[in-house]
Amino acid sequence: MIYLRELCPIFERYNMNGGMGRVLILFLLFLIMAPTYAQEVLVADVKVQGAKRTKASFIRSIAKVKPGAVLDSVAIQEDIDRLKRLPSISHAYFQVFESIDGTYNVFYNIEENFTLIPFASLYTSTNDEFAFRVGLQEFNLLGRNITLGGFYQRDVFNSVGVNIRAPYLFNSKIGLSLSYQDLTTQEPVFFDNTSAEYKYNNESFEVLGLYEFNFKNNIGIGVNFFTEDYQYISGATNPDVPQALKVDKYLYKLIYNYNNIKYYYQYLSGFKSTLNFQYVNSTDARLPEFLIGFNDFTYYHRIGKRGNWASRLRLGLASNIDTPFAPFAVDNNLNIRGVGNTIDRGTAAIVLNTEYRHTLVDKDWFVLQSNLFIDGGTWRNPGGDFSDFGDDQNLRVYPGAGLRFIHKRIFNATFRIDYGFGITRDSAKGIVFGIGQYF
Repeated sequence: MIYLRELCPIFERYNMNGGMGRVLILFLLFLIMAPTYAQEVLVADVKVQGAKRTKASFIRSIAKVKPGAVLDSVAIQEDIDRLKRLPSISHAYFQVFESIDGTYNVFYNIEENFTLIPFASLYTSTNDEFAFRVGLQEFNLLGRNITLGGFYQRDVFNSVGVNIRAPYLFNSKIGLSLSYQDLTTQEPVFFDNTSAEYKYNNESFEVLGLYEFNFKNNIGIGVNFFTEDYQYISGATNPDVPQALKVDKYLYKLIYNYNNIKYYYQYLSGFKSTLNFQYVNSTDARLPEFLIGFNDFTYYHRIGKRGNWASRLRLGLASNIDTPFAPFAVDNNLNIRGVGNTIDRGTAAIVLNTEYRHTLVDKDWFVLQSNLFIDGGTWRNPGGDFSDFGDDQNLRVYPGAGLRFIHKRIFNATFRIDYGFGITRDSAKGIVFGIGQYF
């Protein structure tokens, strides 16, 4: 169905400012002019305004509205929502104007982000070492919203990585993602109610094929080849736990995304779900194959004009192998702010993060937000059972507070600082810095 408000330039003023008077005017115009729209109206052209670094041809290629198609208000709004999700665009809106021949020109007006962005994650706690990751990413390579980035990490040892992601490489639905990482960290390994410290290295290469079913649903399928290398440093030992282990592995990965998030600058509303499923095997017959899967459910809700409530629930489950190298980690920078750097591991996990973000200052380009949060989670011990979720040794709850410094014209330019303190057994406390919202 075609609504008059999508066919008149006046709608742009109504859309931006609101007002019952304009609703009444549009309704009266509709009653007077309804016969005019009984027949289908067509799109003469799709024009892009405001694009400087982003190629207008790219925007038109991914737009659902095409020249010669029937003018469709739902398709136009879907295009606007899609544009707002692109890294290169901070805001977008549309206008529709009638041509002399009775067709209509659709104008997509965009406000661009700066997309060559340095990033950093810094984290520490009162009983843990200082660690950080810094890097540089270009989110609009060649003006086609291709992401190219690299990072350097210092977490006791040095690590590097590089990635490229082109979701619209081949057409408006098919893309490709490639990444290489050489990660080395000092990891605790838990066994016999004690632990040891290992130097852990993971060198990997991953390729994913990307496919977009529609505006809300997309999938990534691929393979990752990696080598794991554990070298004993200090701590307890056990004849059944090797002090040196190096093995080549491979995994098949499936990532399914459902995204129904609405964006208005720093404010988000709606729901999204991300499923990550992996099958892992190795070239060493002594090491069993295993499955791992986790789903992140994320919900955002606007509260008044300046408030935003955000929540993320992660449910994770892996093959329940009794191994000190379990896949789900309890970590400062991943799931619970203030807890420390990889303080425990498990073969299943339930983690809930919830926070209230309130805008204190909102200028043309700068935003200052306050943040109150509660992070909580529990894990199943390797080889254990689901009753481990109720064990107070596995339960962590960390409330805290933080600040967000946001640049509205630079993609993902949110500098965050959070302080979390534990209220459960044997808790720590600490500060977590980073670029981008925590979730």
